[in-house]
Amino acid sequence: MLDEKIQQLGFKPSVLGQQVAGVLAEAILDNDLKGGEQLVEMELQKKFGISRSPLREAFRDLDKMGLVEIVPHKGTFVRKVTGEDIRQTYPIRAVLESLAAAEAHPRMAGDGLARLSDCITNMEKYFLSDDKIAYWKQHFIFHEIFINASGNGVLIDILRIVRMRTHRYRFSLRYYQDNFRENLAVHQAIHGMFMDRSAPIAKLSALVRRHIEESSVKFIDYIETHEIE
Repeated sequence: MLDEKIQQLGFKPSVLGQQVAGVLAEAILDNDLKGGEQLVEMELQKKFGISRSPLREAFRDLDKMGLVEIVPHKGTFVRKVTGEDIRQTYPIRAVLESLAAAEAHPRMAGDGLARLSDCITNMEKYFLSDDKIAYWKQHFIFHEIFINASGNGVLIDILRIVRMRTHRYRFSLRYYQDNFRENLAVHQAIHGMFMDRSAPIAKLSALVRRHIEESSVKFIDYIETHEIE
């Protein structure tokens, strides 16, 4: 819950706005704060024990991430997930992550490969135990490992924003229950290509891109017939 996240935070005045944005982003991604919910300034100032300035800085950061919408004269609201969001965001993510995979493959060394293997092991474990939230958190880390391994700072920064937008979509657990086994199989294949140092980079890149594009099609089909918070 949001209150628990705040209690765990040790504030640093120089980066106060960023810290508050991080806590609120996590609360949105974990669905503690729902789509359409208003972030009331006075309540949050009291909860965080901060002034208006760092809170508004946090709101601006969240707006850039695509997690909230600032409506003049009305307030700041958690963005609702729509089919149009996915149509606009996932194709960009598919292209950029396929590029990151291509750049990461020749650079991945022992530690990176080991962490990637640990993620797959955990994903398999959580798949078998039907722990969907733990599974998707490991899934997020899996992609983060090879994106960071690309060594391309500009690409990493852009993908951080794009992935923040799409990450919260993944917590519609009803949808992903239907797609659980298939998703694991794709990531096992991606992992196998990273472990094979002679694997064709173009094939790896195409697999990552196709996986994300297919996920977006299935999610759009779902979102148009279900209510997403």
